[in-house]
Amino acid sequence: MLNRLRVLVSGLSHSSTRCCSGYVSRMRFLNRLKEDDDACAEALSDSHLMLFHSLQPLLKQNQDRSFSSVSLHHKDVESLLQSLGADLSIIRESVLIGCSDTGGALFCLDLAAVEAAAVEEQNGAKFVDLRKSFFLLSDSAAPLVAKAQALLRWHQTHRFCSLSGKPTERNRSGSHRVTAGSKVIHYPQMSPVVIALVHDGSRCLLARQASFPPGLYSALAGFCDMGESVEETVRREVAEEAGLEVLSVTYSGSQHWPFPSSSFMIGCFAAVSPAHTELSVDHSELEDARWFDLRQIQTGLRVPAPPRRGGGGPAVTWFPPRHAIGHQLMQEWAEQQQTRHVT
Repeated sequence: MLNRLRVLVSGLSHSSTRCCSGYVSRMRFLNRLKEDDDACAEALSDSHLMLFHSLQPLLKQNQDRSFSSVSLHHKDVESLLQSLGADLSIIRESVLIGCSDTGGALFCLDLAAVEAAAVEEQNGAKFVDLRKSFFLLSDSAAPLVAKAQALLRWHQTHRFCSLSGKPTERNRSGSHRVTAGSKVIHYPQMSPVVIALVHDGSRCLLARQASFPPGLYSALAGFCDMGESVEETVRREVAEEAGLEVLSVTYSGSQHWPFPSSSFMIGCFAAVSPAHTELSVDHSELEDARWFDLRQIQTGLRVPAPPRRGGGGPAVTWFPPRHAIGHQLMQEWAEQQQTRHVT
């Protein structure tokens, strides 16, 4: 485990060194905006703002039929609000979400106080439910939209202190909130969730909940209980939901996931004994769970997410979108299996 950790740290150090000047300067710039309200206000006046309405991102279809989120310059947002007779002060509710490769600050803003249809018409775009947008956006665009929506939602739901009940006030960047009349600081939080691709050496286990769209299968997932390690959570969830005993857990990667409300997904592989693979599914948690071989996984990975409807026949089996960690776990497992078969 220590050797793997050293390799990971070594790889990160080498990667960071190659783009050190740009990345380090951008991170320090963002940190200064989080700590200095005046600097943040100045940056906002010359920034781009990603637009939302009631937490739905504004998306625009490109000429190649792909979709991208709509980001307008501060001045263009002011002009938009003026043309709609809206209060310009709502721009102060913008939340800092990052900066571009050229060092320009990027904010997000929810225009719930403005008529959605008017904003859509002026921008030739559409406010889209976040879950649907995940199937429309590119791998690089979706995480930033998810981060923006999560921060906007956090501010909307944390206007009062959970300890005292007093109102909370945000700093200019939106990186935290402070309880009025005190020094109590509240920071945005994510709930840790393990997502584990269970395998027996030649097959992997996928499942679906009743709430999933028809045909969708993914890896097992569950929230970490208080005091649990990642390994303990994986073993408990697999035992509870599938009736299997996990022999070993291997970490793969992590991802912020905005559903149901800012989860921190910790992706793992969970090995079980090939001699003990009989499932005992907890149907209060899962609608179905079954084993998939390499060919079935490869076929499912090629199916568009979501597949086109039609025919009224049985639902096509499909997997989460490419930028979801569940998809990445299946892709990694399939590549490992292919390599093993070749060698």
